[in-house]
Amino acid sequence: MRTDARRHHDPQIRGFASDNYAGAHPEILAAIALANGGHQIAYGEDDYTVNLQQIVKGHFGPTAEAFPVFNGTGANVVSLQAMTDRWGAVICAESAHINVDEGGAPERVGGLKLLTVPTTDGKLTPELIDRQAYGWDDEHRAMPQVVSIAQNTELGTVYTPDEIRAICEHSHERGMKVHLDGARIANAAASLGVPVRAFTTEAGVDVLSFGGTKNGALFGEAVVVLNPDAVRAMKHLRKLSMQLASKMRFVSVQLEALLAGDLWLRNARHANAMAQRLAEGVRAVDGVEILYPVQANAVFARLPHDVSERLQKRFRFYFWDEAAGDVRWMCSFDTTEDDVDAFVLALKEEIAK
Repeated sequence: MRTDARRHHDPQIRGFASDNYAGAHPEILAAIALANGGHQIAYGEDDYTVNLQQIVKGHFGPTAEAFPVFNGTGANVVSLQAMTDRWGAVICAESAHINVDEGGAPERVGGLKLLTVPTTDGKLTPELIDRQAYGWDDEHRAMPQVVSIAQNTELGTVYTPDEIRAICEHSHERGMKVHLDGARIANAAASLGVPVRAFTTEAGVDVLSFGGTKNGALFGEAVVVLNPDAVRAMKHLRKLSMQLASKMRFVSVQLEALLAGDLWLRNARHANAMAQRLAEGVRAVDGVEILYPVQANAVFARLPHDVSERLQKRFRFYFWDEAAGDVRWMCSFDTTEDDVDAFVLALKEEIAK
């Protein structure tokens, strides 16, 4: 087989900027190759997408239906569009990914109004939801119709099943539906040590965005509808939102590779363990403060700005709040113990300067 492609990077270099920086897991690449060859029906009628439905039902229950999409923003926008009317609004944490990291897509593409609530740890509560859950009969205000939470949150914290159940019961009592942004849902499941349905279907979540890319997939996520009564015209909205893959088998087979066995949990457990190792290593360093509980694969810290700038020349990572000196360090399925230890050593060296 001829190829003129060349490698343009050093595969031994890994940083702590994002789990999106990681490549695809070898088992995912093998699954894509397995699905290649011959012809399969386009736009989701292929054998791989059909089989994915049974796997998803096994994890989430008999009413679950998966709609594979290209990316997480697409999954969130399509989900929220399907759950709201044109005059509807979505309550979310001020720090939510849909509010701060999706380029205004929910508003500009989805036509949604986001009603945000400040939180201390990225997590909503029934009491916090009520700060925005009012005015349903006020034509001057966008109508709250959906509560969107992230599991795990943008700050790396994880809801317990009871916390999500309380949110769902509270929201449903007020006539609102619940969406869960699960870009890192595997990391949450690994952290909690419970089946994924325990904090989704059984807790009362109506629709979720299931993430694959941050957990070893090459590309691809899925909208998973748990409550069919919570959505309208999902397949039409997916197409309208430019999230319908023609060769969908290559998205579906990646999700199958993750979910049919334990790859999704293996990857997430490893990433979480590396974050714990990183947190333990930096916690003892003078001048470093860990900001939030390390419950998944993210470590948020505060340290002197000049130290971070020097350290960034050795390892890639992002400022979270540059004015405050807050940074975020992410671990991935391919982060190694040596990566973590080298980073901690470099941090100590830069602090000593």
